Amino acid sequence: MRIVKGSLLAGLLFLSGCVTSVPVEDYTLARAAYESAKEAEALRYAPAFWYNAEQSYREGQRAYKERRYSDAEKNFKEARAAAEKAENAARIARHNAGDL
Repeated sequence: MRIVKGSLLAGLLFLSGCVTSVPVEDYTLARAAYESAKEAEALRYAPAFWYNAEQSYREGQRAYKERRYSDAEKNFKEARAAAEKAENAARIARHNAGDL
């Protein structure tokens, strides 16, 4: 009986270590940052940051769809950071160019 309980406990611990949380919040924040950068015309004014944001966001979506949640979380965080940089750079460039 002790061996069965020990095996059951070890199996449950192993399986619980394989479970990762679904990064819904990271997905939502990345999407909001992505959309804000798009509205700020980041493609035109900050193309390098925009490209990085778009690539990370698409990779995050792909990983999310494939249920590779740890990869998706990492990509969404990278996408959010790049999109925020793209938006800020685009707003500054638009201001300097007088395109408000």
